[in-house]
Amino acid sequence: MKLRQFTLALAVTATVIVPGVSAQASSHREAPFVTEHPKVDATDFYMFRSYEPGREGYVTLIANYIPLQNPYGGPNYFTMDPEALYEIHVDNNGDAREDLTFQFRFNNSLKDIALPVGGKNISIPLINAGPISAGNTANLNVTESYNVTLVRGNRRGGQRSAITNADTNNSSFAKPVDNIGTKSIPDYAAYAASHIYNIKIPGCRDGRMFVGQRKDPFVVNLGEIFDLVNLTNPVGAVDAELDLLADANVTSLMLEVPKDCVAPSDPVIGAWTTASLRQARLLRPVPSFDKPTLEGGPWVQVSRLSMPLVNEVVIGLKDKDKFNASRPQNDGNAGQFGDYVTNPTLPLLLETLFGKNNATAPTLFPRDDLVAVFLTGIKTINQPQNVVAAEMMRLNTTTPAVPKGAQKNLGVIGSDTAGFPNGRRPGDDVVDIALRVVMGKLITLGLYGTPAQAPTGGFDYTDGALVNDSFFDASFPYLRTPLPGSPSN
Repeated sequence: MKLRQFTLALAVTATVIVPGVSAQASSHREAPFVTEHPKVDATDFYMFRSYEPGREGYVTLIANYIPLQNPYGGPNYFTMDPEALYEIHVDNNGDAREDLTFQFRFNNSLKDIALPVGGKNISIPLINAGPISAGNTANLNVTESYNVTLVRGNRRGGQRSAITNADTNNSSFAKPVDNIGTKSIPDYAAYAASHIYNIKIPGCRDGRMFVGQRKDPFVVNLGEIFDLVNLTNPVGAVDAELDLLADANVTSLMLEVPKDCVAPSDPVIGAWTTASLRQARLLRPVPSFDKPTLEGGPWVQVSRLSMPLVNEVVIGLKDKDKFNASRPQNDGNAGQFGDYVTNPTLPLLLETLFGKNNATAPTLFPRDDLVAVFLTGIKTINQPQNVVAAEMMRLNTTTPAVPKGAQKNLGVIGSDTAGFPNGRRPGDDVVDIALRVVMGKLITLGLYGTPAQAPTGGFDYTDGALVNDSFFDASFPYLRTPLPGSPSN
C-alpha cells in the first residue's frame, strides 16, 4: 500500500511540479535555479579542429560541468549525477535543430569495503581504502561508469545506437575518480590516461573519448568582474590580475569525432550542451547509497550552454532560468532573447562604471555585429549556408587547425580565424574577446555600421587574467591534469 501511495504521489507530482514544461527546462553558477543543482551546471563548452599532430581530420568537443571544484573536496568529491541526462548536440544543416546528439548517463557503484573492528566488519567512510593506480583500483570504494548513446535526428525520438569501446566492444566505460591527492594516487596523469578510449561511432569512423576531472581551463578575474567590474583600469595590462579559477578543477566530457561525421555536407556546424533532470523528485524517508530519491516523469532541461558568458552577462536576470530551459530552434521567437543581443546592457553598464572617456557604449542599434557573433555566424568566417538565428557555437570545419605555439589567443579579432568565435579553443581568451566585441571592435573594423558608432571600440579591454595555448597540452585531451587534493599547491 505504501509503495502504491508513493508511486501515485510521484505521478501526481510529475504533472504539477513543473506545469507546462515537458522535455525541456551555464557556466559557473550563472542562473538561480541551477545553483541548487551543481552536478548539472555546465561551466564551459569548447569546439575546435583538433590541433594534435596527425589528428587534423577530427573535431574535438568538450563539455565541462560542476563549477568551482575545490581539489580538497572530500570525502565525496565530485561525481556526476546518475539521475541526470547530459547531452552534446550538433546541428549540421543550419536549422538550429540537433542532427547528432551524444547522450551521457552515469552510474555510481559502491563496493562497500569493510574493515574488521572488534570482531565486526564495519564499512569504511571513504571512497578509497588505499593507493590507486592505472593498473590497480582494488582500493577504490566507489566506482563511476557511464554509457554514451548517439541519437540521429530528434534527441528524444531519433535513431539511437550505442557508442562502444573500439578495443573491447564494451558499451560501459569507467570514469576515473577525482584527484584525491598524491598519497592516494601517486601518478594521477598515468591513471587518468588509462581512461582515454578509442571509440566506435555508429555510421562514422572511430574517434576518441575521455570523461573525468581536469584542471578548470577557464581563466577569469572572477571576483572583480562581478563586483561591478572592480578593475583599476579596464584597458590595462592583460596579465595584471589573478585568475580566480587557478585553484579549481572541473569535470569534462570530451569527444574527438571525425570531421566528416559531424559535417557531412555544410562545413559549418553548430553545437551546444545541455543537462536534464526528471520532472519529479521525491526524497526517500530512508535513503540508501544508490537510491536517495525516487524520480520519474519526462526529462526537464535545466542547463544549456554554447557560447561563453551569454547567460552570465547577456541574458537578463529574470530570464536566466528560462534560457537554460530553452532550445536554439526557439531563439527567434518573439519575446525570447533577441533584445538582449540587439540592445545589450553590458556596454552601458561599463560606460556608467568607467565613464565615456574609457568606455563609450556603441550607438549601433540593432547590434548587427553581436547578432552575427552570437546568433547567425559571421559571413565568410562561420556562417552556415542555411541561416536560422539561434544562439549556438559555430565552427567552420574547413578552417585549418593552428598548432599549439602558433595560436593567437584573441582568435578572429587577432587574425587567427581558427579561434573564437569560430568555435572555441582552450587557449582563446574569450573574456577579453567578448569585452572588446561587445564594446564595438567589429564596428571599428568597418564590418558593421560605421566606426563613429563605437568611439572606444578600438580599446584593448581586458579583465587582466591572461590565457593562451601555453596553458594547455598539444594532444588530446588537451586540458591538463586536475590539481590534487593534497599536498596543497
